[in-house]
Amino acid sequence: MPGASESHPDIHWPSGFSPDQAQNFCAAQAVVNAPPTRAFDLLSDVARWPEWVPGVTEVRAGPLARNFEVWLHQHRFEIFVGEHVPPHRLGWSGIGAGVQMYQAWLLTAVGSGTHVVTENVVRGPAAKSLRVPSPQWAQRLNSLWLAQLKRLAESAP
Repeated sequence: MPGASESHPDIHWPSGFSPDQAQNFCAAQAVVNAPPTRAFDLLSDVARWPEWVPGVTEVRAGPLARNFEVWLHQHRFEIFVGEHVPPHRLGWSGIGAGVQMYQAWLLTAVGSGTHVVTENVVRGPAAKSLRVPSPQWAQRLNSLWLAQLKRLAESAP
């Protein structure tokens, strides 16, 4: 399984969630032909995630501005935003369905576009059980999420 050596050096990992402490770790990246603000705004608009994020069917805002609930593949996750630095960094932890995860996003301007990196650390009993039968599940989800982000950001007016 990939570990810290495959992680982007500018990703900020919270205590206990480094790639070396994960049952599953994945990373994906893409160049989006749109400015960082457009990609960041799409990622930050969590209420619209069910419209475009693969597997997300519902989002409910929490009592604080930086927490919300997400239903991903019919499992409820409580999400807590840990890093929010517009338009360059996002990071959130999620708890639910037998897993704890942290997803980090790094957006860097390149030419007329944005280099987007996303990395996930997943821990817990469900993450351990998924590692054997389907080691690429999180990688595939990240890649689909990036493809959708690219499509939306590039088609926005």
